[in-house]
Amino acid sequence: MLLAVPAAWALDYRSATEAAVLWDAPAAKAKRLFVIARGTPVELVLAQDAWSKVRDAKGNMAWIENRSLSPQRTVMVRVDKAQVRAQADDKAPLVFEAEKDVVLNWLEAGPAGWVKVKHRDGQSGFVRVAQVWGL
Repeated sequence: MLLAVPAAWALDYRSATEAAVLWDAPAAKAKRLFVIARGTPVELVLAQDAWSKVRDAKGNMAWIENRSLSPQRTVMVRVDKAQVRAQADDKAPLVFEAEKDVVLNWLEAGPAGWVKVKHRDGQSGFVRVAQVWGL
């Protein structure tokens, strides 16, 4: 039984540098599927020349031009309201709540089950990993 995922299998996430079109194939003449907002996290599935195949938070697979991707990590809230706390502890003071689909900047990994994030307005704190997508 496999107990740990090898580092080579670790998921790789990126974020959109700007509003970006997602395509059904790796070509500018392909069919446009939808547009994602600046900062939206995507999971990198395959990189090929100037294009990358990505998966979004809903599980949709599409192609995006590499120039529209940033290595800066972001996460997206996947619950109705994520609670961001001052420390990585459920009893710590609440800093703010973020509603579903809000994008937060990933700052660093926290203790098991937590990640440190920052809202675009400058507030930062720790959120439970289960409340966000993009890790």
